[in-house]
This record gives sequence, structure tokens and C-alpha cells, in this order.
Amino acid sequence: MERRLKLTVNGQEVEVITDPTKPLLNVLREDLGLTGSKEGCGKGECGACTVLLDGKPVTSCLVLAVQAEGKEIITIEGLDTFKEYPVLEEAFVEEGAVQCGFCIPGFMVSATYLLKSNPNPSKEEIREAISGNLCRCTGYSKIIRAIERARDELSRMLVRGDKNG
Repeated sequence: MERRLKLTVNGQEVEVITDPTKPLLNVLREDLGLTGSKEGCGKGECGACTVLLDGKPVTSCLVLAVQAEGKEIITIEGLDTFKEYPVLEEAFVEEGAVQCGFCIPGFMVSATYLLKSNPNPSKEEIREAISGNLCRCTGYSKIIRAIERARDELSRMLVRGDKNG
């Protein structure tokens, strides 16, 4: 039985009529056309579908649509509102951390959350933050270097901002 759900996605209130037991990932992709989040495993093990739900990273393939009602959802398409995202995006390119790109939306969501909640993470904290994201192409070292590079650049930006402002 379908039901009308009210969601806030990337800062916009939307209504969808859908099966409330449908995974949030499918609502985002099929009902809202937000195809950045990917389905890799459908079991919450690969992280390709990671989104922020009320500010925390979750695997959207394991969240029922009805569980997201009334909550703030940020997908890869909505990350550009975070100051960390463009710096992180550039660092991923500079470090060659993107190969096939399938897992990258999930990594970007997890890494943006990390840098927003912990501006100076250690290598171990970075590893832990991305531990729910699987990549079959890069071997993780480039991804970790990209997050460290973004961390360092964000720190430099903060220092420059303090001196100028």
C-alpha cells in the first residue's frame, strides 16, 4: 500500500507517494531522480549508498522510506552546501583517488561528515570514518591521502581566514 511521505532532501521539502517499506535509496533514485547514491550490495556492507540522515552517515539501502519521514536527508547532490566538499572533491582528483567512481559518492559523504565533525582527524580516524565504504579499484591509500590533503587545505584556509578577518 502506497503512502504520502514528506521528506527534506538537500534542503528542499518534498512529498512522494510510495511504498513506505521501500528503501530510502530507491526513493531517492527512482522517485526523486537523485541518482548519485549508488546501490552496490543492497545489504549495507559497501557504503556506495551512504547519505546523511539528520547529519549522520547511514547506508540508505537499509533505511526504510518511512523511517526518513520528517528527517533531513543530504545526498551527494546536496554536499556542495558544505565548505568541506569542494576542497575534498579537488583533493580526490589531485590524489588520483577516483577510478571507476562507483563508490565515490559514499566516500565523499562519509569524508565530508568526518571533516565537518572533526576538522583535524588522524590517519586512524580517517580509516575508521571510511571503514563502511568499500572500493575495489584504488586500494584506499589514495583515498586516505585525499582526505588528509583536504584536511590540510581546510586547515590552511582557516588560518588564512583568521589572518584576513
